[in-house]
Amino acid sequence: MRFGHFDDARREYVITTPQTPLPWINYLGSEDFFSLVSNTAGGYSFYRDARLRRLTRYRYNSSPLDMDGHHIYIKDGGTVWNPGWQPTKTPLDRYSCRHGLGYTILEGEKDGICAAQELFVPKGDACELDRLTLTNCSDRPRELDVFSYVEFCLWDAVDDSTNFQRNFSTGEVEVEPCAIYHKTEYRERRDHYAVFWSNTPVTSFDTARDAFCGVYGGPADPQAVRAGHCSGSIAHGWAPVGALHIHVTLAPGEEKKILFGLGYIENPQEEKFTDPGVINKTRAHAMMARYADDAQVDAARAALADHWESLLSGYQLQSGEEKLDRMVNLWHQYQCMVTFNMSRSASYYESGTGRGMGFRDSCQDLLGFVHIVPARARERILDIAATQFEDGSAYHQYQPLTKKGNRDVGTGFNDDPLWLIAATAAYLRETGDWPILEEQVPFENDERKAQPLMEHLRRSFRFTCTHLGPHGLPLIGRADWNDCLNLNCFSEHPGESFQITGPSEGPVAESVFIAGMFVKYGREYAELCDRLQLADEAAAARRSIDAVEQAALTAGWDGAWFRRAYDAFGNPVGSRECTEGQIFIEPQGMCVMAGIGRETGQAAQALRSVEERLDTPYGVVLHQPAYTSYQLNLGEISSYPPGYKENAGIFCHNNPWISCAETMLGHGDRAFEVYRKTCPAYIEDISEIHRTEPYVYSQMVAGRDAPTFGEAKNSWLTGTAAWTFVNVSQYILGIQPTLDGLRIDPCIPHTLTGYTVTRRYRGAVYHIAVDNTAAVQHGVQSITVDGKALAGNVLPLAAAGTTVQVQVTMG
Repeated sequence: MRFGHFDDARREYVITTPQTPLPWINYLGSEDFFSLVSNTAGGYSFYRDARLRRLTRYRYNSSPLDMDGHHIYIKDGGTVWNPGWQPTKTPLDRYSCRHGLGYTILEGEKDGICAAQELFVPKGDACELDRLTLTNCSDRPRELDVFSYVEFCLWDAVDDSTNFQRNFSTGEVEVEPCAIYHKTEYRERRDHYAVFWSNTPVTSFDTARDAFCGVYGGPADPQAVRAGHCSGSIAHGWAPVGALHIHVTLAPGEEKKILFGLGYIENPQEEKFTDPGVINKTRAHAMMARYADDAQVDAARAALADHWESLLSGYQLQSGEEKLDRMVNLWHQYQCMVTFNMSRSASYYESGTGRGMGFRDSCQDLLGFVHIVPARARERILDIAATQFEDGSAYHQYQPLTKKGNRDVGTGFNDDPLWLIAATAAYLRETGDWPILEEQVPFENDERKAQPLMEHLRRSFRFTCTHLGPHGLPLIGRADWNDCLNLNCFSEHPGESFQITGPSEGPVAESVFIAGMFVKYGREYAELCDRLQLADEAAAARRSIDAVEQAALTAGWDGAWFRRAYDAFGNPVGSRECTEGQIFIEPQGMCVMAGIGRETGQAAQALRSVEERLDTPYGVVLHQPAYTSYQLNLGEISSYPPGYKENAGIFCHNNPWISCAETMLGHGDRAFEVYRKTCPAYIEDISEIHRTEPYVYSQMVAGRDAPTFGEAKNSWLTGTAAWTFVNVSQYILGIQPTLDGLRIDPCIPHTLTGYTVTRRYRGAVYHIAVDNTAAVQHGVQSITVDGKALAGNVLPLAAAGTTVQVQVTMG
């Protein structure tokens, strides 16, 4: 069942009913100011950090769902309605929501009045613009009262939702004609405030929630809207809001546009010591002046469109396969850019109050967007590396505003250091920017501890070398990729648990997954050493890698698949010896991607075991059999009911690893089958089962052990976005950046007879046409570059600004 459709020409997903299975959202903003907006105008806004600079409130886990947001009310006589249906839920004569690239347009019609609410964040400005277009589609004059309403958050979203004894006394505003200033805490911080304004003369206003909604009212039926006017309230303490009321008259057929804006203003350092009760409104006035008329707003929308056109033009596919083209050209890359901006900090499943930017998450996200914004990828690598410790380990998360490590989450995730190598190597393959390795980067953001980035990578590599367990496999620490596999937590006494943290404190758990990572990304590190003429270091690195690879092939092999780990007692996890959790997806994907067992047949056998034991119609589950009871020696993984999240759910994030691994063995049909099963465009028809947005990936889908098999959760912010784009663009379509140029190595379904990729790479543009009339899955027969035969399959680097024509014949 569908609740909308793709509009490929306009690069939009069009939702045709407000009552989607869950709120379906979009992200507005691409720099510092961001808004989340749902298909019914729910959502919230923040500046850079969803916790520390939250502009508007959002109530998670609320009922009714998704009531807080960017709401516009239209009062037409005795009828009150919203263009996006919520929060009044007045039935509409017509409704649609268009989620596009950095914008959303909600259109509603009621009793001959057509209303379009257009929302976007302009490039280069810290504000959200909401433009309302009203059209009188009837044959008689109409008088309407329009209200736009936001509820301000008191900046720190955690404090705002907990510290009521203080916050009920701190709300403070100022009002000008057409503008409301949210200056709560300004007298304390003196460096930022928000402004809510309109470019149209205001009839009335409110700034106190009790006055606008009523003490026992709410956004579904505000007393000011019901009365047809606001009261002019000034918030003193309690809950400050912004409510602007405009009376509108429309002749038959007449159209009027009204702009509402929500902006963030940050004063320079020297102004923080002025009168604490006075806001310098100069910057706010300048912001409002930039969008005073429709021509300026139109220009801002056009600039936003140009921005996205430039970003997405770097990788474009024409295959004749409509759904594949749609995902590769638009939605995969769009989601990658959202994860670049958000990491895992702010979604409809991440409240923005805790996780911040993930070390591992942000490194993996970079794999999917480095070709789009290489300069910003460079900045991100340096930011991430600066949170690292001197021993090579790292804070698992850091706050985007301060770029400081998140001590609440802490350290001990032993896969983290290797992801920094993965991200940096991917950046170098894309850009050839070797000077980045010489950049001075502090440890723990302490400039006194600054070292070249290459030293950070060296310590990342050595961290694994110096943290090996009794089987010669890497120690897992607190966890590896699977945060819920906590193998060092155990107790011999019921009701007690403790953490083993080092070899001196007893037996420690090991990870076969990290072993695969170490082999894959360790080899990339050794290659960097080669390029820097560090021959001895490269040789030593390869000796360490070979030893871990051998351990993975012996202690890590269970007979038909790779084991997952060894627990703190030395017992295997992910083995036939286990009653539950006998086989896991992660080591099968990562070890085969690393080339482990490729020559001995173990890699092929491991992937056969995945297909036989883990595959389902909705994707590959994390492990089987599911855990049916809590097992203290395994930690949080067994705390979930069977089939959900880490307990045998379908983690979309690591499904691409299996697809990538299949291409390593030349299995194009199987690789594409795995890709399709979780790809949004291919499962749009089961939206009533899947429930989350049919245009982006979710983190997980309920597995076959769950009563809601096939239901997705945690959409948008997931490493699935980056890994899926890497999978389809580099492993399946086979356009692979290397240190020396683009390697061409497609591994496609035999039914795909050919395709063309336009790829921007190091300043040149490559038009790569692949001919597969031979109907093979893998293998390149010949390549010509600008009409000349190429020996091998790595394209020579072209000069920046040039265009290269490449013809590839498979066979």
